[in-house]
Amino acid sequence: MDSQADDIGITTIDTGFGDRPRFCAAYLVEHAGRAAFIDCGSNDSVPRMLAALDQQGLAREAIDWLVLTHVHLDHAGGAGTLMRALPNARLVVHPRGAPHMVDPSRLVAGATAVYGEVEFARSYGTLLPVPAERVVEAPDGHVVDLAGRPLLCADTPGHARHHIAVWDAASRSWFSGDIFGLAYPELVTGQGAFVVPTTSPVQFDPDEMRASVRRLLAEQPAAVHLTHYGRVDEVARLGTDLLEQVDAMVALARGCDGAADRHARLVEALTTLYVERARRHGVAGAHAVVPRLLAVDIELNAQGLEVWLDRAKR
Repeated sequence: MDSQADDIGITTIDTGFGDRPRFCAAYLVEHAGRAAFIDCGSNDSVPRMLAALDQQGLAREAIDWLVLTHVHLDHAGGAGTLMRALPNARLVVHPRGAPHMVDPSRLVAGATAVYGEVEFARSYGTLLPVPAERVVEAPDGHVVDLAGRPLLCADTPGHARHHIAVWDAASRSWFSGDIFGLAYPELVTGQGAFVVPTTSPVQFDPDEMRASVRRLLAEQPAAVHLTHYGRVDEVARLGTDLLEQVDAMVALARGCDGAADRHARLVEALTTLYVERARRHGVAGAHAVVPRLLAVDIELNAQGLEVWLDRAKR
């Protein structure tokens, strides 16, 4: 199934990003006949988002909000297209991200520089702007009113400076975007989910990430809804794991700094870190599974750590 609902009005939607199942999620939150999407995937994800409405028996007009945790394109690339299908919806985004939704040209330029024109077109298509009058900026503490169900937006930098997490008091859970790491279903064992921090190549900051993780933990949530991927419980344990790994990643990055082959050394060191932690977590064949499953994430984490190192020197 592309989407799965629970008994507290939250549906997990597999956005199908990159044609990889259960890799990237968006969420549908329903209350009193009204609904909000949290994140939306890319343009290719829009049919899945609309199919989730059909599955839940909701009209397009019932969607009041599209809330973006941040504007990275695996979370927000389809926002302009999706908003055109939702006549009553307004888009909620961090103040730093709002200009990029109204005019996505800088997002396009940045992603094209990284991926190239052919790959960008294949993965993301044409990014459509969202009319400025439909965009709501969400500074820290902003509350989205979903028919009386408050959704609190918390400024949670560390992965990106334009990142929010969304607190749903009704379910006592966070929608964490990328600030609470990633936990792929393939790495779940009898000990539960296996979580890994995720940096970004440009805006990673370990101190901010630690503070944001601790902020989420302070609410003693019953669950966290990850973009990569799905609902996780055992939040206190996972938060401790994330904080430990951020510390370890920073130490590895500093240990590799100054080497002529810094990037290659850091990729190898991060791979060893995650393999060993996965092995202790009971992941069968961790030495083979982890490098295959986390290859892109390890590369991005290495890039994020290196950009952070270099920024700190300036």
